[in-house]
Amino acid sequence: MQMKTDTHPDSSVQWAALIGFDWGDSKHAVAIRPKNQALETLDLPHSAEALHAWLDELEKRFGGQPVAIAIEATRGAVVYALMERPWIHIFAIHPASSHHHRRTFRPSGAKDDAPDALVLLSLLEHHQDRLHRLIADDEATQSLRGLAEARRHAVDRRTRLSNQLTSTLKDYFPQALELCGEVVSAPMALDFIDKWPCLADLKSAKPTTIRRFYQAHNVRSSQLIDQRLSHIQAAKPLMRNQALIDIKIRIVRLLVAELRVLREHIEGFEDAIATGFANHPERALFRGLPGAGANLAPRLLTLFGTDRSRYSSATELQRLSGVAPVTERSGSHCWVHWRWNAPWFLRQTLIEWAGQTIKFCAWAKAYHEQQKAKGQSHWAILRSLAFKWLRILWKCWKSNTSYDDELYLKQLEQRKAPIAKRARQIAQEMAA
Repeated sequence: MQMKTDTHPDSSVQWAALIGFDWGDSKHAVAIRPKNQALETLDLPHSAEALHAWLDELEKRFGGQPVAIAIEATRGAVVYALMERPWIHIFAIHPASSHHHRRTFRPSGAKDDAPDALVLLSLLEHHQDRLHRLIADDEATQSLRGLAEARRHAVDRRTRLSNQLTSTLKDYFPQALELCGEVVSAPMALDFIDKWPCLADLKSAKPTTIRRFYQAHNVRSSQLIDQRLSHIQAAKPLMRNQALIDIKIRIVRLLVAELRVLREHIEGFEDAIATGFANHPERALFRGLPGAGANLAPRLLTLFGTDRSRYSSATELQRLSGVAPVTERSGSHCWVHWRWNAPWFLRQTLIEWAGQTIKFCAWAKAYHEQQKAKGQSHWAILRSLAFKWLRILWKCWKSNTSYDDELYLKQLEQRKAPIAKRARQIAQEMAA
């Protein structure tokens, strides 16, 4: 579930109660300030039954009137349960905010659950106008974002397992890395390693068997197959300790099995994402973006969603996503750095996409060349390019207008932007 934040919550709401909710592993500490009544504290066991029983009691006690709850989370089981109650309004507190607020009155930094609930309640009572209220996105956007994040986690896991498999093969059977193809997690590579997990097994196989294997996996170059057969014939074992080799084989078989399962599920995620994106009402704005593709276009869509009141300005979006830098000043010193606390998935999405636009968008490539000539690092350029793209995307999204590369290039020329001439030249080269 993706949450959006209301940066300007209605201060005129008359709350039946304000609640600080500290989410723990074994129990939840709660501090309640009912309207015109004394402070109450309690501990809730960490169970679905206890949480819903307490929520039912609150709903009955306050008659379904609005209740504000401050919690250090924007997602998770408790947040999702609270979001199902329409009379509950959740205010997200960043852990750093509550930490510094606690230290204001407890310089030692002493911490336990009950004071944390009181800290959250205090922030809600005295600084509500500066807090963010969580609002659930529409179901289509929630689903698409959840699928995109799950796919990304699975891809990252596949990368880790692939690196482990590569490292293990280097320990006892390095020839496999040259004989099974360029991508160790690809179907041919997994089938090759599973069929011949060590050099002795491979050398005992008939050349015709190996040739048929490659042909069955769409290796059509007879010359390449002959080179690999010659490599196998000349190969020497890296080690001869059979006990160690047997252990390595077991590890390799485990990794191959895990990678096969991951591949199947990643493909399932991608099919579900494609279906969800095709049926999403905002797809037209994102499917034609340069360099977006089947994976990045849905991820960009989930950053915006369908509610056009969500972001009041591009600056708000740039700060939220973490691509806007932070400037700190102290006396005569000035320090500019990136935002330490930002949603990693959103920032990763924008920076990855910015890198892809360099290949497909003339002005983006021209900007990259300009900044590189100034001595900027590759990743710094991508962050600044993502910063620029967000202004464009926000304007397109706010006006419900699809991005037009040629139109933007003409605007750069009208403004006599420094990159306009080079961008036009690159555009002509791309069109040729």
